[in-house]
Amino acid sequence: MLQDEYLLGVDKPARYIGGEVNSIVKPSGAVAVRMALAFPDVYEVGMSHLGSHILYHVVNRIPHFACERAFYPWPDAAEQLRRTGQPLTSLESDRPLSAFEVIGFTLQYELTYTTILAMLELGGVTLRSVQRRPEEPLVLGGGPGAANPEPLAEFFEAFALGDGEEVLPEILETVAASAWRSCRTGENRERLLRELSRLEGVYVPGLYRPEETAEGLLCPTPVDAEVPATVRRRVLQDLDEAPYPTAPVVPWLEAVHDRAQLEIARGCTRGCRFCAAGMLYRPVRERSVETLRQQARETIARTGFDQISLVSLNCPDYSRIEELLDGLHQDLAEEAVAISLASLRTDTFSVSLAERLRRVRKTGLTFAPEAASERLRRVINKGVSEEDLLTAVKAATASGWRRVKLYFMLGLPCEEDEDVLAIARLVERLRQEARGKRGLEMSVSVSALVPKPHTPFQWFSGVSLGELRRRQTLLRQAMPTKGVRLSLHDPEMGLAERLLARGDRRLGQVLASVYRKGGVLEAWTEHFSLTRWEEACCEVGLDLHAEVVREWRPEQRLPWDHLDWGVSKEFLQREWERAATGEVTPDCREGGCQDCGLARLSVQCSQEVPRQPQTPGQENQVLKEEASA
Repeated sequence: MLQDEYLLGVDKPARYIGGEVNSIVKPSGAVAVRMALAFPDVYEVGMSHLGSHILYHVVNRIPHFACERAFYPWPDAAEQLRRTGQPLTSLESDRPLSAFEVIGFTLQYELTYTTILAMLELGGVTLRSVQRRPEEPLVLGGGPGAANPEPLAEFFEAFALGDGEEVLPEILETVAASAWRSCRTGENRERLLRELSRLEGVYVPGLYRPEETAEGLLCPTPVDAEVPATVRRRVLQDLDEAPYPTAPVVPWLEAVHDRAQLEIARGCTRGCRFCAAGMLYRPVRERSVETLRQQARETIARTGFDQISLVSLNCPDYSRIEELLDGLHQDLAEEAVAISLASLRTDTFSVSLAERLRRVRKTGLTFAPEAASERLRRVINKGVSEEDLLTAVKAATASGWRRVKLYFMLGLPCEEDEDVLAIARLVERLRQEARGKRGLEMSVSVSALVPKPHTPFQWFSGVSLGELRRRQTLLRQAMPTKGVRLSLHDPEMGLAERLLARGDRRLGQVLASVYRKGGVLEAWTEHFSLTRWEEACCEVGLDLHAEVVREWRPEQRLPWDHLDWGVSKEFLQREWERAATGEVTPDCREGGCQDCGLARLSVQCSQEVPRQPQTPGQENQVLKEEASA
C-alpha cells in the first residue's frame, strides 16, 4: 500500500505491509475473478471481524477465485497516499481497488459508511454506481447493514442479504460466466446486474426506483416485472457442512479481539425486541461438538493463539455447552489455551459453567442485562430477572472472577427516570453483595438505543439528544463510584446512527456531503462531528434532530419493506404492541412456536434445536456451598 520509504513516517507501519501468517496470494493466471474484501475501518478493527475471516476462506478455497483484503489507513497514512498520488491497494498483491472485478464491503456499523466512500475514492473507484465506467469494479455490500441498505444504494451495484457462505460464491460464478468479464461494455454490465438480481438473496438497488410515500419516505419499487418485488435473504442451513477458517490470517499487530474465534452457533430466538441480530439471523443453527473440537485444534495449531473465544449470540444457549467446554479443555490443555465466551445472558450462567471457564485462566466476564427494572425488561422482552444477575455474579465471584462488565441501554420505549435510577441501584446492590470477596471491579457500559429495521422497535420514534443527555446526567450522579467504572456512549454519535439505520435514499446525498466535509472514520469518537451531519442534512432539506424522533406508524410503508429477512412484519407489529403493555413473549424453544414468519423460508425450525438442560436447584446449592467456603 505504502512505498517502503514512507512506512517509517506513519504510525504502526505493520498495518500496511501484508504477508501475515496464513494470508493467501494467488497468481493472476490462475484466477478468473479477483475480489477485494474491504472493511471500512482500520486494520486492527477489521482483523477482529470473524465474518471477514469466514468470507476470505470461503472465496480462496475455490481455485479460480481470489480474495484479498483492504482496510482504511489511519489518517497519517491516508494523507501520505493522497500527497504522493498512490491508490489504496490490497494487502496481498498491492493491487489498487480499481483493478479488481469485485469489491465487497462489510456493512457492520452505520458510522463506517462515510469511510466506504473514502476507500472507494482513494482506491480509484467512482463513487456513484450510475457514473462508473463499464470497466470499473462491481461494488457489493453485505452484513447486518444490508437489513436497510437504502442510504448506500447509490454507491453499490448489489447487496447480499443473509449468510454469505453460499451466495457470495454464486455471485462470483455469475460474474465469471458473464460477457462483462471479457468485454466490459455498459450493455454487458447491465445484463450482469439483471442476472445477479435473479439470485436468491441478492438485491440490486439500481433496478428499483424510489417512490415517495404520504409520509415523505422514499420506498423502492421494481422498475419492471422481471425484477423481484421482494428479495429474500439467504439462510445457511447446515453449519457443520459450511466452510470455516481454521487457518485465519494472524495479524501483525494486536487486534481489538486478539485471539482465535470459534463460531459455535448462529441465530437466537430469545426475542429481545431491540435486538436486530436476534431477528435477522433466525433460526438457531449449531455446529456439532465433534466439528467444533476439530476446528479448535486446527485453529490453535495454525495460529499459535493462547486464547480461544466461543462465538454466538448467547453461548450458554448452545445445547451441549458443558460437553464442549470439557472437550476443548481436554484437547487444548497441553497448550494452556484459555477459553472465553463472547456473550452471556445472566439467566444461563451457572457455577458449573464458571468452573469450566476458569480452568486455565480467567479472561473476564460480560453480562448484558440491558435494563435494570423488571418493568422495562418486560417491555424489551429481555426475559431475565435481577436475581438472575445476582446469581450469575455470585457464581463468577465464587469461582474467582474479580472483574465483570455490564451492558445497559438508555432511551428505551416507555423508559422513565425510575428506570434510569434503577441501573445505579442494581450496580450498588451487586457491589454490596460482592463485599468481602476481595473486591469486585465492575465496568458498566451504557449506550443509547438505536432502533433497527426488522425489529419490533423499528417504529419507535426515539428520544431527543437533550433528553438523552439529561438521563445520562441523572445516571452519572446516582452511580456508585467505588469499584465501578462507568462508560457512557456518546449520544451525538447515536443520533447519526439512528438517522442511517432507518434512512432512505435521500441519505446518499447526506453521506457524500459528510464525507466531502472531512467525515472519515466517523465511528471513532475523536473523528466524529455532529456539526457535519447537521449541515449535510440541512443541505437536502432534513432536520437531523427532528428526523430521528419523527413518529412512525405500523401501517406505513417503510424503505426496507421489500427486503425479506424471514421475520414477518405482522409478527414485529404484534411484538411492538406487546411492548407497550409489557407483555412477555416466550422463546419458541421453550414456549412453542410464536408464528414469527420464518417458516416461509423452508428452513429447520429453531424448536428442533434443544437447549442445555438446566438444574437450577442443584446449581444454587453448589453456589451456596462455594460462597460459604
